[in-house]
Amino acid sequence: MPDAPYRLHVRHAPGAAAVRRVLDETLPAYAHVFPADRDAAILVKPNLNANMNALTGNTTDLRLLLALLGHLHDAGYRRVVVGEGTNSGFYRNKIGVIERLRVDRAAARFGYEAVDLNYAPGVPIAFENGVTAAIAQPVMDAALVINLPKLKTHFEAGMSVCLKNLMGCLVGQENKKKTHQSLAANIVNINVALRPALAIVDALIAMEGLGPTRGTPVRLDTLIFGEDPFLIDAACARLAGYPEAKVRPLAEARRRGLIPPAMDAFLDTLPLPLLAGRPLAPPLAGRLATFIHSPKRQKYFLAVRNTAFFTWLAGTDWFGHLLFKTGLRQDVFCRDEMHCTGLTLDRAACNDCGACRRYCPAGLDPVAVAASGDRTGCLECLYCYLVCPRSALVFHGEQGFLAEQLRQYDGLVRKLDGGAGEGEKRRKSASGGRGACERSGRVPPAAKG
Repeated sequence: MPDAPYRLHVRHAPGAAAVRRVLDETLPAYAHVFPADRDAAILVKPNLNANMNALTGNTTDLRLLLALLGHLHDAGYRRVVVGEGTNSGFYRNKIGVIERLRVDRAAARFGYEAVDLNYAPGVPIAFENGVTAAIAQPVMDAALVINLPKLKTHFEAGMSVCLKNLMGCLVGQENKKKTHQSLAANIVNINVALRPALAIVDALIAMEGLGPTRGTPVRLDTLIFGEDPFLIDAACARLAGYPEAKVRPLAEARRRGLIPPAMDAFLDTLPLPLLAGRPLAPPLAGRLATFIHSPKRQKYFLAVRNTAFFTWLAGTDWFGHLLFKTGLRQDVFCRDEMHCTGLTLDRAACNDCGACRRYCPAGLDPVAVAASGDRTGCLECLYCYLVCPRSALVFHGEQGFLAEQLRQYDGLVRKLDGGAGEGEKRRKSASGGRGACERSGRVPPAAKG
């Protein structure tokens, strides 16, 4: 049994190899949450909000996912499922985000399965005003649920971390719509009904600004570990420099007494510096989106949005484009798949900076892969191609849906590996060189590298 009322670790992880090392070093502190039975069901819940990959700051990083699955596999766990119920618009358009982000290939690498929870049987839970919504049965049945949220600002919720990520456990669009009838309260209701025993927040590349899909990526090279989602989200608000009162689910949790004084006192003992060395930019939407998505008016918008006519209209390309242009929709639902026939190396452009190796989730040397043409073990996630600051890796094939990510994010992503991340230059001076925070009873916080 754990001997601490609260436990939190904030760890620096610059690159794929460091991510696995940090997991192996940190997870023993949470050994009590893992089932003794190696045949027990474990569900890993990433954040796969859209088909924009982790380098944009939108979705859970494959470097974290593969490292965790590798850790579980090496520990002997045989029944691990990666489960996510992706964004309603992608579900409505029958777009396989799990496949597009190569999460299915990541799971298969260890003999595990990736499932879309939108299509799973459901278990009813209570929402506000007598409404019930269905949580996916595999989530409720798992002996351990591990939450892998992305740290990002969110124009409706304020921030999206542990609490918001559990919306992806709801079955289908019809249940996700119910959440918006009282967004903050129902997000808290999901977390009360379903309390994952472990969370690892992906702040390797966070998002600031107009998240969850149209913000700006910020390289932070950080992972945050903990057990209590309310504690973790409150800590993340401090680490991001984001006012907790503006994180709507946190404000609702505090109103219900789910963030007790003892939790605040614990957080006050921890060194929680600004990860970026400054506050993350807030999610400022356009005037029309801000007006419509106000909690005071959203119920009227939902009454229109949930009609059969509006659902049909929103599925048309021309109206979808209009919604995107006005800021009422953050995503572009491209139906064209990406087909990569290979990468080649522009030797004149390559200066062997190593960015491609640091970002390859599979631990490959992309330069050697491009030179040889041998893609054995490659996930085709294209992190190497996308992050190369000199565009030395050349894509061959059909870009498909990837073209939209390149249009919005190509220049931003290629700048990610320009030396240290934004917060790294000030990390040691701000935190005294400490990479972990935990407390047990009255013992002062311990610092570990």
